[in-house]
Amino acid sequence: MMKQSIGILGGMGPLATADLFRKIVLLTDAARDNDHIRVYIDDNASIPDRTAAILSGGADPLPAMTDSLRKLEACGADCIIMPCNTAHYFLPRLQALTKIPFLSMLETTARTCAARFPGGTAAVLATKGTLSAGLYQAALEKEGVSFLLPNDAEQDALMRVIYDGVKAGKEPEDYRADMESVVEALTARGADYLILGCTELPLAAQALALNVPAVDPTEELAKAAIRFAGYGVKGS
Repeated sequence: MMKQSIGILGGMGPLATADLFRKIVLLTDAARDNDHIRVYIDDNASIPDRTAAILSGGADPLPAMTDSLRKLEACGADCIIMPCNTAHYFLPRLQALTKIPFLSMLETTARTCAARFPGGTAAVLATKGTLSAGLYQAALEKEGVSFLLPNDAEQDALMRVIYDGVKAGKEPEDYRADMESVVEALTARGADYLILGCTELPLAAQALALNVPAVDPTEELAKAAIRFAGYGVKGS
């Protein structure tokens, strides 16, 4: 199979973009530098907030995302991935602007949930924008995956973890109570595992050393991109 390149439409946020690239490198079955994938990254941190656009009439992020798309097209990317779950709300509009295929973080995560936890119930941890738009709900229902959603207070806590914690560069102890309270509450309501459905949440879970079964959408997107590019996934 001919090897292909990956374009990362990033900056949403920068640390999540770095995490996706790191996972692509670590998960690629490679024995030397020359065995790795060519990856183009446009880390545009000026893209307006996606949740604000969805929920409260904030600035439309599509023009800035389109600018990044055009830059990745010019580089020669063969596929495009976005390390931001909420940004997938805009994916249909972006896909209509290009012939380069986007790989969906939501779809690959839902397929992983169905395969790894058959019959289990997922707790969807995500931004208010992602949850309000029903992004994971639609993807999980398509794969027949049972799920629970955080209530309003738990969504507030998750937003603090994401925005006031990880995005703000705070120490893990600053957001531990919020993260652990949400996980404990959803587990008590019957969740068997977590979907870390905001790209800051795998970073939070790692920093807090959470010992809970979970699916990391960033990791699943990295694996999907590696396979698309014609490379092997380490350990598969």
